[in-house]
Amino acid sequence: QVQLVESGGGLVQAGGSLRLSCAASGRTFSMSHMAWFRQAPGKEREFVAVISGSGIITYYADSVKGRFTISRDNAKKTVYLQMYSLQPEDTALYYCAAGPSISYVSAAYTYWGQGTQATVSS
Repeated sequence: QVQLVESGGGLVQAGGSLRLSCAASGRTFSMSHMAWFRQAPGKEREFVAVISGSGIITYYADSVKGRFTISRDNAKKTVYLQMYSLQPEDTALYYCAAGPSISYVSAAYTYWGQGTQATVSS
C-alpha cells in the first residue's frame, strides 16, 4: 500500500516557477515508478512526466519538455516536479501517481494523491 500527499501548489504569474512535492508512504517506494498528471477544469487528465524507480529514466509530455523537471529522492520517499516558465495553460490540479510501469496512461498507475492546485495568472 502506498499513500501519496502532494504539496507546493499555489498562485504565480506567467513566467514564474513552482516546485511540487509528493511525499509517499510505504515500503516499496523505490520500486515504484512515479508520475505527475494534471487536470484543468473541463479537460481530461493528462500526462505530465514520469520517473523510474531508480530515477534514471524520465519522460515528459511535449507541452512541458524543457520547462519542467521531475526528480525523486528515495531516501525521503519524495518525488518532485520543478516547473519553470509557467504559462496560464499550465493551470491545473496536479496529481502524483505510483505504479509498476512507466507509462503515459493514467490507468497504469495504482496509487494516486489528492492533488495540489497550481494557478498561473497572465
